[in-house]
Amino acid sequence: MSILQESGVVMLLQRAVELDNLGKYKEALPCYENGLELMLKVMKDTSDESMKISLREKFEQYMGRAELLKKLLKKDNNYQSEVIQIQCDSTGHSYEQVFGRYLDERVTEVEVIDPYIRSNHQVANFVRLCELLVKSTQIKRISLTTGKELDQGAAHAQMIKLSELKESLLRRNIKLDVEYSQTLHDREIRLNNGWTIKIGRGLDYFKAAESKFSIGMYDMNLRTCHETTVNIFHVNSVAKT
Repeated sequence: MSILQESGVVMLLQRAVELDNLGKYKEALPCYENGLELMLKVMKDTSDESMKISLREKFEQYMGRAELLKKLLKKDNNYQSEVIQIQCDSTGHSYEQVFGRYLDERVTEVEVIDPYIRSNHQVANFVRLCELLVKSTQIKRISLTTGKELDQGAAHAQMIKLSELKESLLRRNIKLDVEYSQTLHDREIRLNNGWTIKIGRGLDYFKAAESKFSIGMYDMNLRTCHETTVNIFHVNSVAKT
């Protein structure tokens, strides 16, 4: 299993088991999750069928334990943060998949801070987020703070796109407020149920589809991604630090 050692899987999972045995479930869970993500990549890259079978058995074993820890931590109300590493060219990372589980009936207001909701595909990403909020929450108000295009024509086009979205949301009794800042650097989504999602690349972590008629054009779970880190934490966890 030297391939696992080289990839760092062994070190991560050994650390996960060590923390798990000590009862440090909150610290163990990210180690399990990161180790499993790397193991999945090794499984995809290997052509040895016997190796794949062995890896799959270990994967299911560790995955089962990780899922159990999630349930235990949520039950104890101690599961206050999560770190997700999205690898370059990986798939399966739509907004719903990455942070959809944090959207519930308590979410009525969402604040989005992202300096790059400007070009067509960036505004389209924001529309996808709004669609997820409409589908998954009792959303009443969305606040967007973003940067404005420097070119006058592009800035006008940006405002038109966001105005069209604003009108569309208003027909569902949802208010969209848009503010512009040219000094903005932060990228985060704040939910009024206490959760904050910080994405290194903001909403724009998807790569362009190969063409308008290629797989991944519309289903974002099938779209390849840029590498980025997603940090999700609850306001209670910040208060405790």
